Amino acid sequence: MTIQEPVTARPAGRPRSEKAEKAIIDATLDLIAEGSGVSELSIEAIASKAGVGKTTIYRRWSNKEDLVVDALATLRAPLPPLAGESVRDDLIALLDVMRQETGQSRSRCVMNIVMGEADRYPRLTERFVKRAVEPRRTAMREVMARGVAGGELSPDLDVELGMALLSGAMLWYTKWGPAGDLPEDLAERIVDQVLAGLAPEPA
Repeated sequence: MTIQEPVTARPAGRPRSEKAEKAIIDATLDLIAEGSGVSELSIEAIASKAGVGKTTIYRRWSNKEDLVVDALATLRAPLPPLAGESVRDDLIALLDVMRQETGQSRSRCVMNIVMGEADRYPRLTERFVKRAVEPRRTAMREVMARGVAGGELSPDLDVELGMALLSGAMLWYTKWGPAGDLPEDLAERIVDQVLAGLAPEPA
């Protein structure tokens, strides 16, 4: 998910080059998609692939981790529009974004980096989660809280646990599920299955 946030401070008076930044981001993502982990990535390799000098990169990012965070964050699809009328429909919309991302090789690399290198690069993981993951969590938390307040969900629901059930099920399919494209109705099936256990008791 792309979150609007200044990448890093730039010297006053220096014109911003969108073309150069895009080339650098694309080069970083291409190298990651080709199998480079954070450790293997180098500013030299990124600069060479982007067709820019190393100084061009360092004007925009102070270090490699900052660049990787910004590159990975561009892969996160924006939050889908939520109608705010049905908790079920809004949860399906939020989960389906995760399903759609698995069809993109670059997006799959995001999860590999975040999950596989969290111990070695805790700051990178922390920054990525704050920038690209937490907005989704916040949106889902608000939807479920609205469901509790409006009577669509159980009044004693543990919202955080409910979020884990929904996101965890989709994550299992996207990371460890059967090979091939995920069913288009997967988000709907997960939400319906989980909601069956989160609904309030009949009066």
